[in-house]
Parts: sequence; structure tokens; C-alpha cells
Amino acid sequence: MTSTEDIEGSGTTGSTGITGITENIDNIENIETSVPFKAGQEGYASFRIPAVVATPGGTLLAFCEGRVGSREDFGNIAIVLKRSTDGGRTWGPLQVAAENGEHLAGNPAPVVLDTGRVLLVHVRNAALATEDAIRRGEVSAADGRRVWIQHSDDEGLTWSSPVDITARTKRETWRWYATTPGHALQLASGRVVVPANHSLPPKGTDNGTEGRYNGGHCLLSDDGGRTWTIGYVDDNTNGYINVNETTAAELPDGRVYFNTRNDSTAPGTRADAYSHDGGETLAKPFRPQAGLTAPVVQASLLQLRDPDLLLCSSPAAPGYRALMTVRASTDDGVTWRPAHTVDGLPAAYSDLVRVDAATVGLLYETGDFGAYETITFRRIPVRALT
Repeated sequence: MTSTEDIEGSGTTGSTGITGITENIDNIENIETSVPFKAGQEGYASFRIPAVVATPGGTLLAFCEGRVGSREDFGNIAIVLKRSTDGGRTWGPLQVAAENGEHLAGNPAPVVLDTGRVLLVHVRNAALATEDAIRRGEVSAADGRRVWIQHSDDEGLTWSSPVDITARTKRETWRWYATTPGHALQLASGRVVVPANHSLPPKGTDNGTEGRYNGGHCLLSDDGGRTWTIGYVDDNTNGYINVNETTAAELPDGRVYFNTRNDSTAPGTRADAYSHDGGETLAKPFRPQAGLTAPVVQASLLQLRDPDLLLCSSPAAPGYRALMTVRASTDDGVTWRPAHTVDGLPAAYSDLVRVDAATVGLLYETGDFGAYETITFRRIPVRALT
């Protein structure tokens, strides 16, 4: 596979892109990759937590957290953005989509509405408010995790002023809070669904950092992001399945499929659930999905309609963040098969997008010697996934 690590600056690949070869016995496909974000460049020590969407005009918007001082999950962090008008082969200059002064704005959850408006739901907190301190209850509500929204009506070129929507999207008892990571979605009904997760206050001698206090929920808007309600809430403290970072897709029959990272003792590290009412409730609580072998890590979902194929991207090594793989399901997430393995290198968070009729895009964290050296974009032919 051709290396992409020598790509500098904006991550452009030139007029023809960089090519590689998949290990598809039946079809030898050209795979183009580019690197929109590389650690230590453009004023940021690290780039993490990718999310990508496509506008009606065909522009790709690649979001991530630009971490100024280090790779840590706290500190001076902004949501940065690069735009591509050629399907992810080249990328424009870095833009700041959302910032919080010298504090944190992160966990971008973008979604493109049927009107063309791009919503950017995200979280903010004080720079020095670590996840550990928030889970322990040592951080005030003002400095802790709060939920904000902005929008763009020009395909990501400019952004509205941010609006705090915490009062409608976060229960007072919740401590830690995170949207997705990855893209959110708009259902065929017009409803916007944003998967999210939270932590509960502890009981007994626990301090709140234990995995059993993880919980999941989603945010719903039926008016294009003007007002919000909390949809399903999946909480239990038995330490078997405790919902964490969650992704979602609308299945062809209208159900919403949720897939989540699970840090607890259930078989495997992933769990899933279905909703028959657009995310308001779950048909059953999250249950183990042992068919997706992965380390403890975020994943991304994408439902293709032509062909009918549900995709999931994540590292596939069982105990280490490596071996980025796109898996496919033809039975709405019940069973999975490997469809495209990128390589055996370190890899972590990812997001999937339909670039055009012939192409799926994968935006993912990777590097030669660590998973957080770059955020790379990969163009995968749809026929290579089927």
C-alpha cells in the first residue's frame, strides 16, 4: 500500500491523488488517500476526533478537534474544519468552525439537513476540567460539559454564533457528557438524531469514574435544530453493558440502528440496539454485538441505499487500536463481514461518508508508529465493499 505519511500542509495529493491497491481477489481497485490533518502542523500539537459530511453540492466537510498544547482530551481545543470540492482528493485551508477562547470546544457532531444547512452540535467545558474530575463531581456546572449548536448556510465557509442548548439536552444529574463522536443524521421524516453519552453520579463508596456509570441517550429535533428534546435513555449500573460513544444509521425500513462502544464485561467491546420510533425509545436495551471484533474504541456507521448495505468502520485488532477495517452487514446489523481492510497500522477513531454514487469516504486517525499522527481520508470504491 502506498504510504501517505509524507503529505504535508493542507494534505493535498495533487491532480491524480495517491493510489494504492486493495487485497480484493476479484477486482484490483485504485484507492486514493489524502491527509487533511497532521499532528504538529498549522498551529496544533494534535488533531483528533474526526467527523465528515457531504453537502448537497458535493463539498466534503472534514471536522476534528484541533488540540493546541498536547494530545490530551482537555486544554485549549477548537473544532477545526477543512473543505474538499473534489471528493476528498485535495483539501482547502484550515478553518476554525467552533472555539471557546482558550478553553475546550469538541466532539463535533455535524449533520447536513435536507435544506442544505449544516448543523454542528458539540460540547464545551473549561480547559482544565478533565473527564476524571467531571466524573468525580469536582467541577461546577458552569465549567463542566455543556451542549452547543452552530450552523452554516454556505457549505461550511462561515458559521453562525453559537447557542447553548444544555437546558434541553442534558439532565442535571448527568456529569460527563459527549456527543457522538462522528456525524449525526437526519431521518427521512426530517427528524435530526444526535447520539450522545453521559455519566451518572456514583453510589456507595464509588467515585464516579467506574465504567458502570456510563449511560447513553440521543438528542432529537423535529424543526431543523431550533428546539431539542432527549430521546431514549439507556442507563444501568450492573457493569455488563454500559453505553459510551455511540453512532447511528437509519435502516431502509425506517428503524434507527445504534451501535456503541462498551467498556464493561459483556462479550466483546461493542453493543447495539434498535428504535422503531425515530430514537424516542429503544425496542430493547443495548445488547452485546460480539460480531464486531474491536478494541475499546469509537466506531462509525453508514447506511448505503444503492446497494442496500450497512457499513461500520473501526479498528479490528481485538486488543489494540490498529487494523482499520470497514465491515458490512446485509441483515441490518445482525451479522457482519469484513469488507475492506485498510492496513495493519495503528488506527483509532473514524467516520464514514457517501462521497458519490461510486465512492465511500473514510476519515480516520492513523500513523506509522501511533494512531494519532494523522487524520487521513480514504476514497473506497463502493464495488470494493460489495
